[in-house]
Amino acid sequence: MAVVALVAVAGLALWAGQRRLIYLPDASPPPPAAEVLPGARDVRLTTSDGLELGAWFVPATDPTGPGTGFTVLFAPGNGGNRLDRAPLAAALSMAGFATLLVDYRGYGGNPGRPTEAGVALDVRAARQFLLADEAVPPDRLLYLGESLGTGVAVELAAEYPPAGLLLRSPFVDLPAVARHHYPLLPTALLWDRFPVAATVARIGIPVTVVYGTADTIVPPAQSERVAAAAPHLVERVVLPGVEHNDPPMFGRPVVDALIRLAAAVRS
Repeated sequence: MAVVALVAVAGLALWAGQRRLIYLPDASPPPPAAEVLPGARDVRLTTSDGLELGAWFVPATDPTGPGTGFTVLFAPGNGGNRLDRAPLAAALSMAGFATLLVDYRGYGGNPGRPTEAGVALDVRAARQFLLADEAVPPDRLLYLGESLGTGVAVELAAEYPPAGLLLRSPFVDLPAVARHHYPLLPTALLWDRFPVAATVARIGIPVTVVYGTADTIVPPAQSERVAAAAPHLVERVVLPGVEHNDPPMFGRPVVDALIRLAAAVRS
């Protein structure tokens, strides 16, 4: 009976405070974009529920790079803020990609609290900004989702398909990740679900999946299941011995995979 009571209490705690376990924002405002990335600028995104969100637009620095003509909408993971993604944005810029670094509500000095429904509105505002303010053609727009952001990116892709989609460390769905970390807790109580594999299976766009074999946050087997579910898989990039937040996950392997995805889309 004591074990049952303990599990019940733990389940109640999960239900009450689950989003504090899912979303780990750095709420502090980042410095001005140009102080971090030369040529970058601060932009404002307006969501359909009335929030004003800060983001960074990072133009390409090499007009002849392999990513020339493509713009990346970057859907980040559940921690930190856009300052943490600056090295990846810089590498993408040098490869010829323009990039919009998004911070969800509650992240990077933005108002509001993150939820699955809320961050979906945030990336819709990001896409609208790119199309309306930057005149990005939809057929030259790529989505890059990182970890939790893979759930955000695939949901957006299902409604507004991009030219291509790169998923870095994707998971089957949020309950599957929760069961991995909290096997005794009732994950059916989760409010936010992010059904990545099921959504990928019904979108007909080119998809690349990147993951590390040493990932202890998102089990590699889950990323493999997402890759297997994609009807139009361009590439499965497996990084031996790489953990979830190791430097390669924010560097050359991801950039190179995106270059190859852009080439597949371009051709």
